[in-house]
Amino acid sequence: FLSLGTPGVGKTTLGKELASRAGMTYINVGDMAKEGELYEGFDEEYGCPILDEDRVIDELEDKMSEGGVIVDYHGCDFFPERWFHIVFVLRTENSFLYDRLESRGYKGKKLQDNIQCEIFQTLYEEAMSSYREEIVHQLPSNTPEDLERNLDQIMQWIEQWMEDNN
Repeated sequence: FLSLGTPGVGKTTLGKELASRAGMTYINVGDMAKEGELYEGFDEEYGCPILDEDRVIDELEDKMSEGGVIVDYHGCDFFPERWFHIVFVLRTENSFLYDRLESRGYKGKKLQDNIQCEIFQTLYEEAMSSYREEIVHQLPSNTPEDLERNLDQIMQWIEQWMEDNN
């Protein structure tokens, strides 16, 4: 499945913990792109490389066909719809998110644009237009309690899915 959200909402923490609890494979697309240099240029304005989406798809295709994969990224409109049985969009209140991004060294336009992306639910809307509505779920991700609740909820969903599909 896909764990989606603005940088700083807790995708990596959730994804890694879930993979460990559920015995699934966790893939952070940003890390994978860095290791494989899956880029097609550099964005001067944001000070970051530009993802080569086709190469990312090629890199992931075999792993995705095996199933049991958690994909973590902050965009989703280029992933094939058939890859995901469920999509979780993590949402964080702006005050929490601002502090998290600032502590990561985000400044200026990059900081403001990521906060605005969260305010306008950009990634939730992208997910809703990229996948069937019934598989897209928003989860609050502000506190350690939210994380535990989200993990419990997703584990229940995984168990139910396994029952229904095996």
